[in-house]
Amino acid sequence: MRIVQATLEHLDLLTPLFVKYREFYGELSFPDSSRAFLEKRLRRKESVIYLSLADDEDKLLGFCQLYPSYSSLALKRVWILNDIYVAEDARRQLVADRLIQTAKKMAKDTNAVRMRVSTSSDNEVAQKVYESIGFVVDEQFKNYLLPINPD
Repeated sequence: MRIVQATLEHLDLLTPLFVKYREFYGELSFPDSSRAFLEKRLRRKESVIYLSLADDEDKLLGFCQLYPSYSSLALKRVWILNDIYVAEDARRQLVADRLIQTAKKMAKDTNAVRMRVSTSSDNEVAQKVYESIGFVVDEQFKNYLLPINPD
């Protein structure tokens, strides 16, 4: 397996797995909108996406997408590991671990103070992966969401 940073040339490869990721979390697939969303993020350099590709072919095993943020308290960059997904037939092959280790290296290289990730409270598999890599549950801050409905 090899890890590469996604470019616009990877959109056709990435979009179907991104759609499966959205479906995993109960969203409608919207393949055209999903592709347009990814294209905007890459074109505008608003996110960093890493792809895990099989060694012997251009088969996508998984991906992760990170968004930059900042900590006013630490006066440094924070990376939000917003999306991570591994194809069903590639699970239990350490794909997520390799993607997160690559993201962690990028965070270190950009002098980030931390990486943040969140997952469904019932996604115990993801929680175990994150904890095995060194993520810790934030006991200091409680997170809240304010849903904003479109007009």
